[in-house]
Amino acid sequence: MSLTTWVRVDTDGLEEGRVTTVIANGRALCLTRTAGGYGALDNHCPHQGGPLGDGQIADGYLICPWHAYEYDPRTGTPPPGFKDAAVAYPVEERPDGVYVEVPVAEERISLMDQLVDVLCGWGLDTVFGMVGHSNLGLADAFRKAEEDGRITYVGIRHEGAAAFAASGYAKVSGRPAACMTIAGPGATNLLTGLWDAKVDRVPIVALTGQVKSQVLGPGTFQEVDLAAAFSAVAEWSQTVQRPENATELAALAMKHAIVNRDVAHLIFPDEVQELPGVAEPVPRPREGRVAAPAIAPPEAEVGRAAELLGRSSRPVIICGNGARGYTEEILGLAEHLGAAIITTFKAKGIVPDSHPLACGVLGRSGIPVASIHMGRSDCLLVLGASFSEHTGIATYVPTIQVDFDRMMLGKFHPVDVPLWGEIGRTLALLRRALPQADGAGQRASIAAQWKRWRAEKAARAVLADGRGRMHPAHVFAHLTETVPEDAVIAVDVGNNTYSFGRYFETRPGQQVIMSGYLGSIGFGFPAAMGAWAATRESGRKVVSVSGDGGFGQYLAEFTTAVRHAMPITHVLLNNDELGKISREQVGALRPVWQTRLVNPDFAEFARLCGGRGWRVERPQDLRLALEEAMAVEGGPALVEVVTSARDV
Repeated sequence: MSLTTWVRVDTDGLEEGRVTTVIANGRALCLTRTAGGYGALDNHCPHQGGPLGDGQIADGYLICPWHAYEYDPRTGTPPPGFKDAAVAYPVEERPDGVYVEVPVAEERISLMDQLVDVLCGWGLDTVFGMVGHSNLGLADAFRKAEEDGRITYVGIRHEGAAAFAASGYAKVSGRPAACMTIAGPGATNLLTGLWDAKVDRVPIVALTGQVKSQVLGPGTFQEVDLAAAFSAVAEWSQTVQRPENATELAALAMKHAIVNRDVAHLIFPDEVQELPGVAEPVPRPREGRVAAPAIAPPEAEVGRAAELLGRSSRPVIICGNGARGYTEEILGLAEHLGAAIITTFKAKGIVPDSHPLACGVLGRSGIPVASIHMGRSDCLLVLGASFSEHTGIATYVPTIQVDFDRMMLGKFHPVDVPLWGEIGRTLALLRRALPQADGAGQRASIAAQWKRWRAEKAARAVLADGRGRMHPAHVFAHLTETVPEDAVIAVDVGNNTYSFGRYFETRPGQQVIMSGYLGSIGFGFPAAMGAWAATRESGRKVVSVSGDGGFGQYLAEFTTAVRHAMPITHVLLNNDELGKISREQVGALRPVWQTRLVNPDFAEFARLCGGRGWRVERPQDLRLALEEAMAVEGGPALVEVVTSARDV
């Protein structure tokens, strides 16, 4: 016989003839009040689980809001001729209130609790998501983990933002975050952000609810074949179906994300989320299942590369996004050889532009300092770069390529020496194999080209368009001076991105993240939320940059930043159009069409959301607004800068 207890419930002034929902000892009850007194039924209709507390009383019966099944409000019995009966609980009216007798809640470990334990044990500490009807069991396990201090859960306004935030988290930290959604549209909304993570090779775990297995296939509300929908983007995708291997699937999801730097996906049918935990769960530790990544190329191949570099008088190191995390090793080898250092746009910030050997960004988003020195080089050492068309790395210069992914080596054309290995360890081997070089000529050449480019930037910064709007070069000149040295900077897609690549000069300690290969507009602000989650304990400043088009994609997430007190500074370049598209139409000799935008006052929008906002229309007002916004704590700040659509 199960133990019971009497629990006082809050009637909240319930009037006669009315119905409400109350919670008693962790159990949802439908509380009714009729001429005969109070009644308490289990809140779930025995027909299909409809919420009886949302129903009504008519002709003496409680009517279920879903399918109009009828029950006596005090006994739960149906009308004559019907069999379904609702579970009724004893009720007493006492001087101090209304009491209901309910079973004593037993301590219960669910299968989802055990699965979340494994995810956390493998290092998951942040989840971005939206709670809904088909992920309630999983969400409750995350609730408990958050109460225990094991995870940070960020409830977002749009699932697409959850995926971008998780991608931003991974790009900053190198570790996977999770994005959690319901079935159907909630899950499919993740796809763009997951593709961003996939093509930029960062780890991410997608956790999606699913409809009950028994109705999957014949067709039901919000049914989508999620395994098929995610098949192209997920490197690994599995449906959790059996308690015996559920926690192993959690471990494998984390392993695939971490080792392959890719998207892992778990699907949770509704009924599986309600299963009790396994009596003796098998331990699923990370230790012993993930090997150290510091592999080295064969000695002979390192020797070939060292010989080629040793003969070079004008060596250039080109850093791609795969070289992130190896700044110290890159600078060490560059200074040892006197080599110029260039980055792809995705790798901006790996080497600070203030370093005397740094040449900035190469390619369409780059500057002449980089392209001139690549063109004059007699040997390229390419680290973690893909040779994309956007960057335009020279194929006519003798080239050594280093990458952890063997398929990337010589992917589009042969290189002289392909080195398969971890970049940090490979650079250490090369440095030991090569003699010290002077490099004075390279340094002098780099300094001269920077002087010329900075004079050009200063000349552009004072330009204005026909409407008197300031040039983006002016904005990024001040941003260069006001963004803290340890900041993480999340950059969106559009004209603002090209301007950032050309005009913003990075300093030591700054980290730049962007939607690289996918180039998805809207990435900037959600990714900044992910960057905040990844750095919140260190207190690093997070800055995001976008245009009006990009911020408009997920502007409701500003309220998410307010809710979680994220001290993000967002700099919004407003030119009232999709400026990059306008330029592309002109370049293609087509009329400019459908690129104009109707915008709110974004600064006022930020204030209405509960954050801080500045609108800057005059160049002389910009510096103070940026300084004040950077100093804001305890919530987000937005600086809207009215700018020209031009970039040159």
